Amino acid sequence: MTVALEIDAGDVQPAIDARLASWSESGFARRLWDHDATLWFDPPRDEIANRLGWLCPGSSDGSDAINEFVAAALDEGLTDVVLLGMGGSSLAPEVFASVFHDSDGPKLTVLDSTHPDVVVRVANTVNPATTLFIVASKSGTTLETMSFFHILWDRATTALDDPGSRFIAITDPDSQLARLGDEREFRAVFLAPADVGGRFSALIEFGLVPAALVGVDLRRLLTGADAAAFACGPDVDVDENPALRLGAALGEFALAGRDKIVFDPDPVFASFPVWIEQLVAESLGKDGMGILPVADGCAPSAPDRLPFTIGLSGATPAEGPSVAMTMDDAYDLGGAMYILEMATAAAGAILGVHPFDQPDVQLAKSLAHTAMTEGLGGFDVAEWTLDDDATIGNLRSLLSSAAPGGYVAVQAYLDPTGATAQRLDAIADVIAEATGAVVTIGYGPRFLHSTGQFHKGGPDGGVFLQIVDRPTRDLDVPESDYSLGELITAQSVGDQAALSDRNRPVGMVNLGDAGSADLPRLKEMIEVAMSRSVDQ
Repeated sequence: MTVALEIDAGDVQPAIDARLASWSESGFARRLWDHDATLWFDPPRDEIANRLGWLCPGSSDGSDAINEFVAAALDEGLTDVVLLGMGGSSLAPEVFASVFHDSDGPKLTVLDSTHPDVVVRVANTVNPATTLFIVASKSGTTLETMSFFHILWDRATTALDDPGSRFIAITDPDSQLARLGDEREFRAVFLAPADVGGRFSALIEFGLVPAALVGVDLRRLLTGADAAAFACGPDVDVDENPALRLGAALGEFALAGRDKIVFDPDPVFASFPVWIEQLVAESLGKDGMGILPVADGCAPSAPDRLPFTIGLSGATPAEGPSVAMTMDDAYDLGGAMYILEMATAAAGAILGVHPFDQPDVQLAKSLAHTAMTEGLGGFDVAEWTLDDDATIGNLRSLLSSAAPGGYVAVQAYLDPTGATAQRLDAIADVIAEATGAVVTIGYGPRFLHSTGQFHKGGPDGGVFLQIVDRPTRDLDVPESDYSLGELITAQSVGDQAALSDRNRPVGMVNLGDAGSADLPRLKEMIEVAMSRSVDQ
């Protein structure tokens, strides 16, 4: 393994040194490998000792069964692989496809948006006869994932005599999805270790099966992960353990107020920060504590920000307090993921939070369910349109509450096209310049399973701008009593209610039928709103 860490800690170095000395004295590494849950809480809490299976990544020898399955599937002339998943079930495959995709192999599409335009486009683009659909859900009950499944299963049953042959499942043993796969005669059902949480699952079946399908050499990837596990082993001195060094740095930087990680990846690793974003934000953003990763958005240099460079050897680290992670080869990505997982778990011990639960994610899910089953009448929704004369004032009131040291989360329940991304980036730049705050961009409902935990459970200081539209077409979900349009509306309303419940400033702009084409108009209105705010 050749993953190198360079940490410039500045005046936080004494605190990091003291933390590492304390961990050395207490046998932190040995206790971690022994699954000692009292590293975080004493007495221990639920879902800690039984969520440490990631410490032993998938074996490079154990990848043979996956490779045999993939070889047989590719022999049938696959042109596409469509992964149906959310959060921990979808982000690692997206990174692997971006970094390693073989142009001669099938194209991987990750479907993790409930926006009807996105789902209709995927459903109308792929040919079920030459597509393998991966239904990935640890619990086997993830609402978004199962909605995608029912839509695409319906399409496949119309086109094929044997639709099950085009589907596989990745899930926990004894889950509802595992049983569904058996009942509908899926081509395969891959059972992942139950003691590995979703956001720690990159190096087990959830990440490895899709990776192999797009051409990743699993043996090389897992050899790097195994080497990282050895370098972070129970008998390695903490000063030589890269994961504990990084975990101590992240935790102590956060306690010192530098609690926003701003990524600067080499182009080959451009998608990597989105995976890190969920790992760090959902693991550590709770009980009023946390570290905010900035994977997409705008974050000019400021004292609360920690530059984090990711690249191949020779990459130049940022000046001043910063972290640089460099790899000799793209296949060192497996080792980098392992180091980040252990570092995040260790940082949780410093911040005094449970790194393996996500209590505030469930709140938004429950409120979205209420909105779907009981209607929107019981929700007091702050929703504005671009044609309303009051919207500029509402935007001014909302965004002027942002300040340096805080952040603005732009939550886009939109079709995530390239044009949409560019327009949202322009909006983020305007808000950052006017407020001095970090601005993050997340697509709904994807971010609900990632930074959504931090938004509601992390420290105060967040301001939330939801952006929704009216999809050009809706799509009923077969075997259910709802449509995708109803689902994404309920998700945005439910999350607004969850944020309001946590006393977070939040407002929603509805772009209507124009959708993201009207984002430049919204940008102009924000510019007017913030210029008046500055003048005042």
